[in-house]
Amino acid sequence: MGVSPELLRAWEQRYGLLHPVRSSGGFRLYGEEDAARVARMRHALDQGLSAAQAAQVAIEGDRPPQGPIETARTHLLSAIDRYDEAAVQAALDDGLGAFGLEAFVRDLILPALTEVGRRWEQGEADISQEHFASNLIRGRLLSLARLWGRGAGPLALLACAPGEQHDISLLAFGLLLRSYGWRILFLGADTPISTVTHAAQTTGPAVTVIVTFHPELLKTQATELRRLARITPLYLSGPGASPELSSHVRVPRLDGDLIAAAEEIARMPNG
Repeated sequence: MGVSPELLRAWEQRYGLLHPVRSSGGFRLYGEEDAARVARMRHALDQGLSAAQAAQVAIEGDRPPQGPIETARTHLLSAIDRYDEAAVQAALDDGLGAFGLEAFVRDLILPALTEVGRRWEQGEADISQEHFASNLIRGRLLSLARLWGRGAGPLALLACAPGEQHDISLLAFGLLLRSYGWRILFLGADTPISTVTHAAQTTGPAVTVIVTFHPELLKTQATELRRLARITPLYLSGPGASPELSSHVRVPRLDGDLIAAAEEIARMPNG
């Protein structure tokens, strides 16, 4: 392969490029896949890439080609990394047009936001990138939600728990439910239970959904939630809506998957 043993060992130790097995005498034995990665590594180095970048290119050559949704997600994440608003909007336009609302929500925007959050938590991205992505994606969902309260379908009242600021998943859930013909009354982030109760008394929704990412935000609201449940069919949802919380406040919970939750609500008799 034209590479010295010392350099092969360095590539193996620094970048995980090679995976040789050991002979009974302790010698490294390389296979055809190792040889192919070395060839890709050398080619990438000849193209002017750094050793670390070349190793990444060489390793990625082993992976199966990405499907359309994975490619779209890669483009979206790359645009977020560059703070390129025009490219983010283009990726959102293309994703919605190519895959439809369900896949757009389930396979593109929510996994992308999760990945940005993971990178931030592990120090691989800046918090500003998480804010940048969240604001643009939230704005896109709000634009899709325009006039979603019109029509003749049953009404769903949606709100985030008191203290809960994350409303993107609730927006996505509302859009999915709207696709089944429901009307949406969206109260948004950090909504007091008294406010939800007043809105329910005024509008008489067919269902009310409260989302929380943190169960402790609702544990102290059990009495208010039970009172609200006597006014409207009430459900809890979101990552914080655990079976334990549901049992504690005596309010049923929806499936954590947005697609399944929207379908469950849509199949209710009122739907």
